[in-house]
Amino acid sequence: MRLFALALIAGACAAPIAQAAAPSIADPARMDAMIKVLASDEFEGRAPGGVGEAKTLEWLVAQYKALGLEPAGEDGTYLQKVPLLRTQVLPGATYGFSLGGTPRPLAEGKDIYAFVLQPKDRITVKDAPLVFVGYGVSAPERGWDDFKGVDLTGKIAVVLINDPDFEAKPDEAVAGKFGGQAMTYYGRWTYKYEEAVKHGALGVLIVHEAPGAGYGWSTVTAPAGEGFDVVRADPAKAKPQLEAWISREAGVDLFAKAGLDFEAQKAAARRADFKPVVLKDTTFSADLGLRHEQVMSHNVIGKLTGKTHPDESVMFSAHWDAYGPAPAGQDGRPVYRKGAADDGTGIAGVIELARAFKAMGPTGRTTVYAAWTAEERGLLGSEYYGLHPTVAFPKMAANFTMDTLQTAGASKDVVLIGYGQNQLDDRLKAAAAAQGRTVTPDAHPERGLFYRADHFPMAKSGVPVMLLMGLGGGPDLVKGGRAAGDAWVTQFTADCYHKACDDWRPDWDLTGAAQDVDLIYVMGKDLATSPAWPQWNPGSEFKPVRDATAKLRGN
Repeated sequence: MRLFALALIAGACAAPIAQAAAPSIADPARMDAMIKVLASDEFEGRAPGGVGEAKTLEWLVAQYKALGLEPAGEDGTYLQKVPLLRTQVLPGATYGFSLGGTPRPLAEGKDIYAFVLQPKDRITVKDAPLVFVGYGVSAPERGWDDFKGVDLTGKIAVVLINDPDFEAKPDEAVAGKFGGQAMTYYGRWTYKYEEAVKHGALGVLIVHEAPGAGYGWSTVTAPAGEGFDVVRADPAKAKPQLEAWISREAGVDLFAKAGLDFEAQKAAARRADFKPVVLKDTTFSADLGLRHEQVMSHNVIGKLTGKTHPDESVMFSAHWDAYGPAPAGQDGRPVYRKGAADDGTGIAGVIELARAFKAMGPTGRTTVYAAWTAEERGLLGSEYYGLHPTVAFPKMAANFTMDTLQTAGASKDVVLIGYGQNQLDDRLKAAAAAQGRTVTPDAHPERGLFYRADHFPMAKSGVPVMLLMGLGGGPDLVKGGRAAGDAWVTQFTADCYHKACDDWRPDWDLTGAAQDVDLIYVMGKDLATSPAWPQWNPGSEFKPVRDATAKLRGN
């Protein structure tokens, strides 16, 4: 395979870059037809636990069977059960600050967005003190602790989004300590909730700012009060009673009424000597009813067993879920957030890869094909798999994840999320060169996309991962160049991301998406037919986890 790849590279390097090779493994028309089915009204937006899940599972299992994949779920089936807690904030919830004794109601959906991940009927918070804890980061290995031993029991933590050095000036000591503009896991909202509850926080309010979050307020409110988590033996240990965002405007107003300047406090939070600040004469109250239930959702997993090293593997994955029903239209007809691009494109890519590997015949290593549930609810399907794998992670050579492949046509490059993390980058460069294409790093590392897709639980387990996602920056399209690619990303992110607009369109051009699937095929084939073990690069937070199992791989 390596000789074959080198021959392709040598032949392609002299070709004009605009003459990028047409996809040969993945078929754009087949992908388009699959996505059209998955995004049809019949699937009702593919929400976990609903009618859409049952139809999606039936369709996926039928595809796996037709391709001749072996079951790799539980009990000899393609399915892995994923027990979920689903909660829903009921209408009539109230939220508000008391600022020096003056009530300041918070409008739901405008000033505040809240959800709950505990199985309770009602959450009531009465005049809880507010404490600003900067970025809410505890990172001993980086010499950083925003909490300084503060006890947050019975209190509400107010937290900034992203990392302490996100807005740092070059002469500030924190500059570069957390990756600069490239978000680390410490910048993710999920981390901030989890860390605050370790310090006893009753609830957490994250101040939303679009540059730091990587998305606008409409994305925050998209779940409409619905929450999902894996079922936990003791939810109160892992989750605060109330998890919420407040708008920047509400946050600035809160600080001002407490006699503080919001921007000055942000600057103070960028110093290692920052100490939590009690917001004087301010409290927070909330009263909300909840509906909660346990939902049994499912991952769908198939495999092709390797002929010489069946205990070693290469995984290809995407998520099958979307957001389900949206508020009905003016005519009263149902409206669904169908997730056609996000992530019907990825599911189509997984199936195309399975088709190609089955046609090729047995490889030395096992190849695994996973369709995860509940990605849109917090990477829960892949997180559950990370805790209960059906294939051993120490001997998984790589995970390749596809999430929202671009639909704007052939491109001269491929945009890589998480560039510089591991040695898979070099393999991607070689595969792209063979297509007459180049590799472009994620244009917006501050959005933390590397921590927002289903490869992340595998990365936390030490598996080298690669994420191809069309939203990391505009591709350099054959028709229209970078400007046209940026326009596609901008339009999709603003109008369609997690919205009803993300629907199948007859004017899509999936040539570029198919090119990207071909890249994964070339890399996956090489790893499935060789003894290679890609490594994490020095400095990656995932390298120590992988290194701890090196003996199991003989390296």
